[in-house]
Amino acid sequence: MKKIFAPLLFVFMVINMTCLAQGELPPHIKENITYPVLDFHPWVGVMPVENPEMTYDPDLEYKIAIDLYGRVKDSTAIQSAFLEVARTYNLHIANGVPPEKIKIAAVIHGGLVQAILKEENYQEKYSQTNPNLAAIQALENVGVKFYVCGQSMGFNNLKADKITPMVKMAVSAKTTFITLDQMGYTYLNVSED
Repeated sequence: MKKIFAPLLFVFMVINMTCLAQGELPPHIKENITYPVLDFHPWVGVMPVENPEMTYDPDLEYKIAIDLYGRVKDSTAIQSAFLEVARTYNLHIANGVPPEKIKIAAVIHGGLVQAILKEENYQEKYSQTNPNLAAIQALENVGVKFYVCGQSMGFNNLKADKITPMVKMAVSAKTTFITLDQMGYTYLNVSED
């Protein structure tokens, strides 16, 4: 029995991982997920929750400093950290927070700086178009501000003219998070690495 169970479990896991990697939603999610504003990828949607105890307060201003780091794991796909920024925005909208009360600053550092290369530089590095630029544009359109760590840029041997102008240069991720904290932003880590 163990000899049959292990290979079957492995096949099931591979099929599941393949579906998730390709952005396909399992049926129980597909039937319930909603996209209040951003819908550029299947995984930026949100699930409705009935009668939650902890709810959003539309009277508050939600100031969020989102930490985006890691590396480009799949150059053909939008990096998961950008999807999580979109989900964060959608979650607030879906729960009654007015758009003007959502302030999101996304800080990119580490190897993830490769994901924000201009189109021509991304094509030179990965031999294809940059799928992250459309996501960054959609997020910028709803007011998300993007900053990149100047230290990570230096360590990755990148100059400012190689990245999209939608992302602004910061001295470092550390000083950006400290400054945002002093401005009342709450830190949120959505990265996997």
